[in-house]
Amino acid sequence: MAVSWKPLLPLIAVSSLLVYEEWVSTPSCKTTPTPNIPEPIPEHHPDDLKVMLVADLLLLGSDSGYFNHLFRDYYLSKFFTKSFHTLKPDMLLVLGDISARGHNLPKTKYVSVIHQFHRVLGPFLGLPLHVVLGDRDIGECDELSAESVSWVSRRLPGLDSAGCGAFEIGNVSFVSLSAVALLCGNNELRFSVEKVVERESMDFQMERERVNEGGDENDRLGKRVYEFGWRENAMSSGSGPVLLLHFPLNRNVNAANNGGSSSILDGRGAVGTGPYKLSHKLPLNATEYIFQALKPRIVFSAHTQEFYDHFHPDGTREVTVPAMTWNARDDPGFVVAIFRGNKGAVSVSYCSLARESHVLVAYVSLLILLLSTIIFSTPAPRCLRQR
Repeated sequence: MAVSWKPLLPLIAVSSLLVYEEWVSTPSCKTTPTPNIPEPIPEHHPDDLKVMLVADLLLLGSDSGYFNHLFRDYYLSKFFTKSFHTLKPDMLLVLGDISARGHNLPKTKYVSVIHQFHRVLGPFLGLPLHVVLGDRDIGECDELSAESVSWVSRRLPGLDSAGCGAFEIGNVSFVSLSAVALLCGNNELRFSVEKVVERESMDFQMERERVNEGGDENDRLGKRVYEFGWRENAMSSGSGPVLLLHFPLNRNVNAANNGGSSSILDGRGAVGTGPYKLSHKLPLNATEYIFQALKPRIVFSAHTQEFYDHFHPDGTREVTVPAMTWNARDDPGFVVAIFRGNKGAVSVSYCSLARESHVLVAYVSLLILLLSTIIFSTPAPRCLRQR
């Protein structure tokens, strides 16, 4: 009887594997508590903007080995596809380090990383997409050149030649800055980033005046250009744009920490370390400059490869997005932010993905079970007694 269903074993194994892959690639999301959002959290509204934020993909491009290509990259693509169909976001933001070694790659190999990036995104290519530059993408400050940064920026959506960007979608304004350039001294890249900050600060101040005071906009424009100075920003904290960075802002020791995710950072050996340590943050003077000039509504950063959600002393919320790759950690994840229609509340959810160690154990267990079934279902040979 056992032999009769033996031909069905391959079909059963493949079916079980497909079901398992669908189940294990589904993200598990949990909303983090937010003081300014009343409980219960309001239901989804047509004016809400749902944004998926990922970071630290650490793609290897043409340098990917068979294991990365057939296993890690395959599951990364499934994570994106399943998240797209499950969460139904309106936009995707990538907060840097799409490449593991981009800062050391020649242009021909860097192009292969961009192609791999497009492959793993899958259906997200049909949504609005914005990518922030990380230190692994362009290198450390001493190695930066305007030409190399411009070359990378041209191949990613929404960036200017300095690696910055500003856009608006669903009545939500976003500003992304090249955080690596902010680490630099007095060079052209840092000056370009500061120009973006000042331009966006002036735009928001003029918009705030237009809404609050009314009157002739052209008269106010000339007045604001003449009087502009970022240190005299009269905007209140949290009234500016959503700020996107790769490096986290400098954290005051008194800032409220609302928790971080546990991690097993055992995958970095395969892709190497980046130009800057995972604990690296923007210096205090750059952090103060950003707070004073932009008054960000909320800040999203990355680089640490862990999830953190905390508030700065002035009440500004900063969410650090974890790495979404097994190349960085055993338990990858990402963040989903919902910008409510009232332009104030932002609900943030941390989404965890399957551990690589658990998936490998499942594969090995399935293989052992399949082999054991085949072995024990095979009838033992019979010996004939000769007379």
